Amino acid sequence: MIGKLKGTVDEIGEDHAIIDVHGVGYVAYCSVRTLAGLNEGEAAVLSIETYVREDMIRLYGFKSPLEREWFRLLQSVQGVGAKVALAVLSTLTAADLANAIALQDKAMIARAPGIGPKVAQRIVTELKNKAPAAAGAEAGTIGLKQELGEGAAPAPVADAVSALANLGYARDQAANAVAAALKDAGENPEAATLIRLGLKELAR
Repeated sequence: MIGKLKGTVDEIGEDHAIIDVHGVGYVAYCSVRTLAGLNEGEAAVLSIETYVREDMIRLYGFKSPLEREWFRLLQSVQGVGAKVALAVLSTLTAADLANAIALQDKAMIARAPGIGPKVAQRIVTELKNKAPAAAGAEAGTIGLKQELGEGAAPAPVADAVSALANLGYARDQAANAVAAALKDAGENPEAATLIRLGLKELAR
C-alpha cells in the first residue's frame, strides 16, 4: 500500500496530479484545494489513500494526513463515496468541516456539489462524535461548538454567539470569538460581557 508520495509535480489535471518519483509517474486524484497548492515542476509531498479493486488501483492525494483522515471519515457515512468526499474537501477545509459538524451546520456542508440536504444531515449527525479527534488546529474550541450545535451551551454563551451572528458574523467566527472571550471573562460571565469581549476578538 502507498501511504505517501514525495517527488516532483509532473502534470496537474482537472481532478488529479501526476507526481514523478524517481522517473515513475503516479496519478493521484486530489481535492481542488490540494491541487491549488501544487505547481508543475516543483517538489511535492502528498499523503496517499490507496484503493485496490479487481479492475484498478487508484491513489487519492492529500496535502496533510488530517485531510486524508476526513476523506476516510466522510466515506463511513451512507451515500458518501470517494467522489463526494473529495467534493466536500474541495469546498471546505478540514477545520471548516470539523466546525460545521460540531455546530450541526448542515447548510454549510450542503454547499459541496453532489451533497443534498439528506446526505448533509447524515454527515453532521453520524460524524459529530468523531469531529473532535479530527479537528486539527480547531480542537480547542470544538467542545464549545458541539454544545452550541446540540443546544447544550450555557444561556449566556448561546446568547452571545447568537448576538454576534445577528451582527453579520459567521456562526463559526462568532463561536471562536466567544470561546476566546470566555478565557478573559471570569466566572459565570453575562452575555453582555461575552459580546463585548467577543467583538474585541473579532476586531483584531
